[in-house]
Amino acid sequence: MNAFTIKDLENLSGIKAHTIRIWEQRYSFLNPQRTETNIRYYSNDELQKILNIALLNKYGYKISHIDRMTFAEMNDKILSLTQAQAQQERIVNELIQHMVNVNMDGVESVLDNYIKTKGIEKTITQIIFPFLERIGILWLTNHINPAQEHLVTNIIRQKLLVGIDSIRPTLQTGKTVLLFLPEGEHHELGLLFVNYLLKTRGVQVLYLGANVPLKDVEYVATLKNPDFLYAHLTSVANNFNFEKFLVGAHNRMPDRKIIVSGVLTQTYKKRVPPNFSFKKTLTEVLEYISSI
Repeated sequence: MNAFTIKDLENLSGIKAHTIRIWEQRYSFLNPQRTETNIRYYSNDELQKILNIALLNKYGYKISHIDRMTFAEMNDKILSLTQAQAQQERIVNELIQHMVNVNMDGVESVLDNYIKTKGIEKTITQIIFPFLERIGILWLTNHINPAQEHLVTNIIRQKLLVGIDSIRPTLQTGKTVLLFLPEGEHHELGLLFVNYLLKTRGVQVLYLGANVPLKDVEYVATLKNPDFLYAHLTSVANNFNFEKFLVGAHNRMPDRKIIVSGVLTQTYKKRVPPNFSFKKTLTEVLEYISSI
C-alpha cells in the first residue's frame, strides 16, 4: 500500500489541502491516519475517493450530496458524466488508480480502448500527457514505488513507440529538431510524446534520448545543425540543478535555440538565458509545435 500526503492529494486531485482538511472535519468519506509526528497520510482507497469526489464536485455535485453516496453510486454518477472533458479526467483517474494498485492489465486495457475509439494522437494528448503531468508529481516526491513507475511507463512507452512508428506525414516542413534529456533525467515519455507530435507535422527528428551529457548534445548539434533543440523534464534526480543545466547549455551553445517544457519550467523563478524558451503547459507545447 502507498502512503500519500495531503499535498499529494492536492496535486493529484486539484483540491486545495485546506479544502481537504475542511471536508475531513465536516464529512465522513476521508479518514487519514497519522504518523508519530502527527502528519496526515492517506491510503490507496482514500486517494481513489478524493479523485472521484473531486471529479463529481467539479462537474456539479455538492459535497454534501456526494457524502451520502455509496461507492457504487459514486461510480455510477461518474460514468454518467457526459462532458468530454469529464470523461477524459475520469479515464486519467482510472490510470492513476490502476497504477497505485499495480493493475497493469487495467492500465493497458484503458489505453487500448481509448486508442481503438479515439486514435493514438488523441490518446496521447487527452489521456497520456495529462496522466504524466499529474503522476510526475508523485515521481518528484518519491511517493510511489519505483516498480509501479517502471511497469506503467513501459506500457505507455510501447504505445508511444507504436504511434511514432506508424507516422506517415503528408507534408515535410524542412525543419530539424534535436530532442534530448539532460544528465539526471531518465523519464523519456514526455520527450517521446514531443517526438510523436513533431513527426506527425513533418519535422525531422534527431532523437538522443535520456540522460545525455551536454558535451554530447553540443557535438550532435554542431554536426547536424538542427533548427532548434528540445528537452522535456518530467522528474529529475534530487541532485539535478536546473539552473546549472540552463547556464551550462547556454555557455556551450549560446547561439542555439533551446525549448524546454515540463514540470520544472512552471516553478523556475530565476532569469532564463536568452536562447531558451519555456513551454509551461500542454497547450503551449501544442501551439508551438503547430507553428513550426
